[in-house]
Amino acid sequence: MRSFMKFGFWVLNQWDSTDNMTQRINEGVEQVKHAREAGFDFIGTGQHFLSYPFQMVSTLPYLARLAQESGDMEVVAGVLLLPLLNPLETAEATASLDAMTNGKFIMGVGIGYRDEEFISFNVKPKERIPRLLESLDLIKRLWTQDEIEFDGEFYRVPYSKIATHPISKPHPPIWMAANLDVAVKRAARNGYPWLINPHATTKSLTPQIKMYKDIAMQTNGYVPDLPMLKELYVHKNSSTAYSKAQPFLEPKYAAYASWGQDDVLPNNETFKIPFEELAKDRFMLGNPQEIIEEIQRYEETLGITHMFFRMQWAGLPHSEVLEQIELFRTEIIPHFK
Repeated sequence: MRSFMKFGFWVLNQWDSTDNMTQRINEGVEQVKHAREAGFDFIGTGQHFLSYPFQMVSTLPYLARLAQESGDMEVVAGVLLLPLLNPLETAEATASLDAMTNGKFIMGVGIGYRDEEFISFNVKPKERIPRLLESLDLIKRLWTQDEIEFDGEFYRVPYSKIATHPISKPHPPIWMAANLDVAVKRAARNGYPWLINPHATTKSLTPQIKMYKDIAMQTNGYVPDLPMLKELYVHKNSSTAYSKAQPFLEPKYAAYASWGQDDVLPNNETFKIPFEELAKDRFMLGNPQEIIEEIQRYEETLGITHMFFRMQWAGLPHSEVLEQIELFRTEIIPHFK
């Protein structure tokens, strides 16, 4: 089957508190090498702060290390919690990363949802959206202009000449994460590809995607890309895939629930349910043929253009990730390319 779907490999940057971070980072580097050789199109990782019970390696430094092994793959920050970050520092750091990747950097952005993060960065939750939009405006100016003077509600830059620019023109692509309808509409109106979360069911996503496409077409005359993150475990045996994923995926979503992640999902969806129910229509757990059929379903029924696969969670052995990548190389990617 000829497909225009792009496949992404999510590099885990969140480990148990007792893990050896140096060892896990080196394993991530090896995983990226294997993903590149398998034919994946992009890699990426995410951002959180105060992430107990997990330890997390910082996003942009980790991506800079992984970029040394990424080859022609795109490198995605998925996502930066922009309301918590300084836009000038972010603009220059991401411009630098764009140069390191030879113009293959993609900046994903989100507003965040965890109280402890907002308190620690001295940001009021009610300011998340205006901070996000103002920061995006300023970052794009810093990326594209040779001179700048900016006096916004939250950020100020005195008159300055700009020398540090990304090599992507006019600037690196921006993906916007969104959960609730109001956020999906915001991404559509502003012409940003909507980075779809792995948490919501197809039942919830179907009307949201239609809404996104309708608003994007009405506002901008085109529909941007639709990237989606998915939890995945692939194994030759379907039941083995399920049993190997559950001990690691289940506590991951228990942590999400403790962080309040499901409080920002549509239709009152919750993670506080038995794993069998949680996995249904959310996670891709199966043999290669079942994974192929699921990918086709998302591409054909929802119009997904990029699928970002998270194949590892805290505690899952590195060797099992490499085995999954090999199944993608031999049985899944050839079906679509």
